[in-house]
Amino acid sequence: MAYVFTHATVLDGTESMEPRPDMTVVVDDGGRIDKVGPAATTVGPMGALEVDLAGTFLMPGLINAHVHLCGTGKPMSAGGAGDLIDKVTGNPIGMWALRRMIRSHAQAQLASGVTTVRSVGDPGFADVDVRDAVNAGKFPGPRLLTSGTGVTVPGGHGAGLFAHVAKSPEEAREIVRTCFAHNCDLVKLFITGGVFDAEVEGEPGVLRMPPDVARAAVEEAHKLGMPVAAHIESAEGVRVGLEAGVDTIEHGAALDEGLIALFKENGAGRASSLTCTVSPALPFVELSPEKTKSTEVQKANGRIVYEGIVRAAQQALAAGIPVGLGTDSSCPYITHYDMWREVVYFERLVGASRQRALHTATLGNARILGLGDETGSVEEGKAADLIVTPENPLDNLEALRTVTMVMARGALDEHPRVKHIPELDAELDDFLPQSE
Repeated sequence: MAYVFTHATVLDGTESMEPRPDMTVVVDDGGRIDKVGPAATTVGPMGALEVDLAGTFLMPGLINAHVHLCGTGKPMSAGGAGDLIDKVTGNPIGMWALRRMIRSHAQAQLASGVTTVRSVGDPGFADVDVRDAVNAGKFPGPRLLTSGTGVTVPGGHGAGLFAHVAKSPEEAREIVRTCFAHNCDLVKLFITGGVFDAEVEGEPGVLRMPPDVARAAVEEAHKLGMPVAAHIESAEGVRVGLEAGVDTIEHGAALDEGLIALFKENGAGRASSLTCTVSPALPFVELSPEKTKSTEVQKANGRIVYEGIVRAAQQALAAGIPVGLGTDSSCPYITHYDMWREVVYFERLVGASRQRALHTATLGNARILGLGDETGSVEEGKAADLIVTPENPLDNLEALRTVTMVMARGALDEHPRVKHIPELDAELDDFLPQSE
């Protein structure tokens, strides 16, 4: 079906976006944006459904560049999560339930205004199955870029959760080939440890993956035409990842001049980017270990990781390194409907302007993910991935919390509904940084 959105205030997602009032956006019956122009002179085709937005704000759908779809966001220890995943992936009924959960969480992302999701590690390639079902039209969902099961090492981050263990460079290559055989869109590496598997206070992000294993995985992925994202939470890990040629550093740590140079032209001859993920780190800083199902050591390390993520994003922005945004959904206190919080954190904690934050969450993320010609902005010829908010996010990014319409590839949901977890919302709202 074709649609004509009239009397819209358009925010187009570009770097210099400003509100454009009283606009019309025409979406053709193929799910693409056909026209963008003044309401007084722009008309749609005969038979199109007209939607009068009455001055509300029409913009690109958000893009969440770092998601795990296998959990709810309710706090659970790493050991408990591993035991649950073992039970689920070990039998057909468990896999059926896992696919249903991933489908539900992908649809929660969509209902909250996220029209493109990059999954960076889920068990059993269930995210790939859900992506294929969405693309086949079996049920609605966002555009999904999926990594399936990632690559880690013995004792490494993600082992027993959503990563296969490589004991050698050749085993890493074989896991990458398995991902390719499952038609994954990207490869995820777990190069360093994280908060939950750090053994010593003050040493989160310990290098786990040997450089030769990382290089082998990246070489194999690039040979097969697959980009590589890498979980990294220390400067040493950033160096190993960039020298191996990874395309995106997920999380990050404080950078020096050498690392900034590597970002701009790393060992594989490709420019790399940083994915900022404040959302999973901040609860460790603000909440007690009892609430996050962690320990005092993990809380202390959580603060180090949080400070490293924020500092790395600030340095990358200053150096002109591409920076994307993702929530790390499924981590403790990170739900599938809170991408708006990460956008707010990017403004209020990292220091980006509101305009920069909204651009990053839309067209900026699209470009980093190789989708800049397909989505991320309100432009003629692009996929109709659109959201509507009553208030202007450029006045207050918390406006993204209330999405009244969502369109994904031309499919319109006029009344999107999100099932909230009230107890998590209340805790998160208590430490939401306020606008200055």
